[in-house]
Amino acid sequence: MLAIKQEVLKVINQLPEYADMDEIMYRLYVLDKIKKGQEAVAQAETLTSEQLKREIDAW
Repeated sequence: MLAIKQEVLKVINQLPEYADMDEIMYRLYVLDKIKKGQEAVAQAETLTSEQLKREIDAW
């Protein structure tokens, strides 16, 4: 697994030259959410489909 700094640089380098700060921040936000999701899966901190349905119904 790449170090976070290397992952960030990879994401930024893949952006078009004309990317603005909002686009850069959005891509970094998405990268962060993906990393957190992967960590949650690795630590078995996820919901089953049935648990999620019950949670949605409670809204």
